[in-house]
Amino acid sequence: MAKMTLEQLRAFREGKRQELEKRNVEGKDIQVIVGMGTCGIAAGAKLTFDAIVAALEKHNMADKVVVRQTGCMGLCYVEPTVEVVMPGMPPVIYGKMTSDVAEELVVKHLVEHSLLDNHIFDRPAVDIVAH
Repeated sequence: MAKMTLEQLRAFREGKRQELEKRNVEGKDIQVIVGMGTCGIAAGAKLTFDAIVAALEKHNMADKVVVRQTGCMGLCYVEPTVEVVMPGMPPVIYGKMTSDVAEELVVKHLVEHSLLDNHIFDRPAVDIVAH
């Protein structure tokens, strides 16, 4: 391995510090939870996870949102699945959330505070959702 200069070491340290900061949950009240069970991974959940993170960075939301992974959510037939928990909105589980839909999820749900009706597969009953 080639030796690194002091400047290269500082840049490397800063890059790693920024990566770790993304994982910090303090001060973040929005959660995006990607189902990463075997069924989800086989359906492309890892690509979806990465696309959500990229879309959050693109829309300057990375410091407000915690992106987590979980096991199977029990909706294997609509994988990849993504749950969004956000103040002022009902918790929603979206299905068929490919990496192509990640941008729409971030813009519609997280920025504009509207639901992606064509991807909803689980949410609270209509009588408890304020309109």
